[in-house]
Amino acid sequence: MRSARPKVLQTLAGKSLLAHVLDTADSLKPDQVTIVVGHGGEQVRAFVNGRKLVCVEQSPPRGTGDAVRCALDVAPSFSPHDVVLVLYGDVPLLQSTSLLGLVDAAHRGQFALLTQHRDAPEGYGRIVRDASGAVQAIVEHKDATEAQLAITEVNTGILAAPKAALAAQVAALDCNNAQGEFYLTDCVGQAVAAGMTITTLQPLFAWEADGVNDPLQLEALERHWQRHQAQGLMLAGVRLADASRFDLRGSIKVGTDVEIDVGCVFEGKVTLGDHVRIGAHCVVRDSVIGAHSVIKPFCHLDGAELAENCDVGPFARLRPGSALQQGAHLGNFVEIKNTILGRDSKAGHLTYLGDAIIGDRVNVGAGVITCNYDGANKHRTLIGDDAFIGSDSQLVAPVTVGAGATIAAGTTVTRNAEANALTLSRVPQRCVMTWKRPRKKPAI
Repeated sequence: MRSARPKVLQTLAGKSLLAHVLDTADSLKPDQVTIVVGHGGEQVRAFVNGRKLVCVEQSPPRGTGDAVRCALDVAPSFSPHDVVLVLYGDVPLLQSTSLLGLVDAAHRGQFALLTQHRDAPEGYGRIVRDASGAVQAIVEHKDATEAQLAITEVNTGILAAPKAALAAQVAALDCNNAQGEFYLTDCVGQAVAAGMTITTLQPLFAWEADGVNDPLQLEALERHWQRHQAQGLMLAGVRLADASRFDLRGSIKVGTDVEIDVGCVFEGKVTLGDHVRIGAHCVVRDSVIGAHSVIKPFCHLDGAELAENCDVGPFARLRPGSALQQGAHLGNFVEIKNTILGRDSKAGHLTYLGDAIIGDRVNVGAGVITCNYDGANKHRTLIGDDAFIGSDSQLVAPVTVGAGATIAAGTTVTRNAEANALTLSRVPQRCVMTWKRPRKKPAI
């Protein structure tokens, strides 16, 4: 990967490859999850710290069979019918539906493999069958004969087996092969010799079993996954302007008649209500957008909550703790943070509102700033219903603007502004007729 991070900690769709694998494993409700770490083990251990799993180190790395042996050495017995499912940290997008069949087959005492037919099987181990179609062995690419290299059914590496049988087979492995490693795939031939039935299953989607070895493969898998998510949303009724220019890096809950333009990115947990429209090139993270709200192009929403019929943008930024009540409007180049904007209130242009509670039907003019930070602490600004905040005003918190108050343009408010009154702090305008603009000195 040409990266300081281990491969399994590279990011796909907003989370690491390993996190994808662990989340899929957790969805199967296993008794124990064991991670075998090697290169970059300290970073991996730090990443999984706090999860309920076991880490074991494989040192030196001696192949997949040895890795499974390391895991089995720390696996306690839960029942006589324990099953082991082997997954790979660089194969992130396997779906639980494709794995359940493997686990069920292993519970029936079978050795279960996830295989695929590939037009270009180079590098993959081949599934060798007898004349009746029964699996006999897996032969790694480097050890395959010319006839075996012509086989298009390949091993994905994903398998499930009864724990006791797998442990016995792993213990019997040797490293007499082209790479001098203990191949987990050799267990298949041993299982056949022991009279076990070998079951093969195919993943539902061809890209599920794709692994990641370089940034090119990572990008290709990202696009497969994004297209898959986009298709699911469109089947649910979402109108995507272009499924190839859509990114979901988390989860999204949508209502009916939702429209999403090109280039939008959704991160974390996002909820879009009925008839929501998202303009082009917006980024929405961990936010709730109420029904009939419109987000115009080039807006960033992070930790925001919008009620129904809100109108935002273009080029607006809503930071964590921002909440818009029904009918509220934020215009272009407005930034709000930890602020509640009341019903039918609006801030149309070039404004910063931080740590404020703003009432209903308030008009905030262009260039208004709530001066919420004194260099050490944040302070709150309160603005009552029906207030009018004139352009280029500064509200120096902590301060309260009463209901119905008017703040004249260009005012710096440092004390509470009375309700239903005009507050202004302008210096009288004057003209100095004798003043001369400085001139540059002539070059010598």
